[in-house]
Amino acid sequence: MADTTIKVDPAVRDRLLELARERGMTMRDLVAQLAGATPTKEELRKQYEETKSYVEEHFLGGPYTEEDERAGEKLWTDLKAGRLGEVQ
Repeated sequence: MADTTIKVDPAVRDRLLELARERGMTMRDLVAQLAGATPTKEELRKQYEETKSYVEEHFLGGPYTEEDERAGEKLWTDLKAGRLGEVQ
């Protein structure tokens, strides 16, 4: 595998080094891990479409609407705030 150089500000380099050391790995391995774990826009779009299709098929029995989206956002907000939310 050929190496390449990535130029970053010293503060970014230092942060990457600190994060790598905390994880017991090299900076090279940390950057590879971050790149592998960060989805591209296309991967996110595909994941969204697959999730939407699953929800429509298994939970809604029809199309996912803006009303469903608002209800989901409210539920998520309530859960993060420690409230169970009201299921309708």
